[in-house]
Amino acid sequence: MAKKHIRMTIAYDFDGTLADGNMQEHQFLPDIDMKSKAFWSEVKKLTKEHQADEVLVYMNLMLRKAAAANVPVRREDFKERGKTIKLFDGVEDWFDRITEYARQKGVKLDHVLVSSGNAEIFEGTTIRPKFSHVYASKFIFDENGAAVWPALAVNYTTKTQYLFRINKDAHDLSDNGAVNKFVAKAERPVPFQNMVFIGDGATDIPCFRLVKEQGGLSVAVYKPRAKGAQGRADNYITEGRVHCVASANYSDGSDIDCIIKAQIDAVVARSTIEALYRAKR
Repeated sequence: MAKKHIRMTIAYDFDGTLADGNMQEHQFLPDIDMKSKAFWSEVKKLTKEHQADEVLVYMNLMLRKAAAANVPVRREDFKERGKTIKLFDGVEDWFDRITEYARQKGVKLDHVLVSSGNAEIFEGTTIRPKFSHVYASKFIFDENGAAVWPALAVNYTTKTQYLFRINKDAHDLSDNGAVNKFVAKAERPVPFQNMVFIGDGATDIPCFRLVKEQGGLSVAVYKPRAKGAQGRADNYITEGRVHCVASANYSDGSDIDCIIKAQIDAVVARSTIEALYRAKR
């Protein structure tokens, strides 16, 4: 019975979770000749001054700074910048390895990105094809293919919306009815118990809590060998926000590798028990 089709999803943040730092810092900020600290300080200042959404502010500032520096912001330009992002150890082969482990257990595993970073930059990464859905901040492009305005801003609270979209298989962002439609928990395609959320920081807290409280697994990762990083991540356990923490080393046999494989085994075991119970009713 454990070999029956079981659906499971791992949702990931990106910045600080699958790669170090913010994705804009790898190539975009150098292209506009701006230091990371200066850019994000200006974002914070404008956010406070205008009482604005920080994600919308950083996206708008990207376009304004690029225009001032005469740096192109076409879709293909963003994608090229994504190719320069260095991922954490083990990330490159993580998705195939974990998906195959799940398949052997009778689980159809999907990988979904839920990030405040730029979808267009993520498109250029080597791991983009491994994701069934990408929920990240993105731009509107004009008839010449240049970014002109934010189309979607994914911030720390709106991130939770996308977990419900996974839960209900409601992936069309233009269809608000599907995600808000009442569906009994037992009838939802991907139960929260079959969901994992992996993130690294404060912007992931609402997702950590939602998945944890709904019976899924929440994991906080930290940058390997970074001073004080594990201690900051451990606070999420103390505060009851996550189940566990692990170094952002995704290599075979690493802590996160063992944690996720154990969770896949747990999902299979629970599904088997539930199937036996239903058969005897």
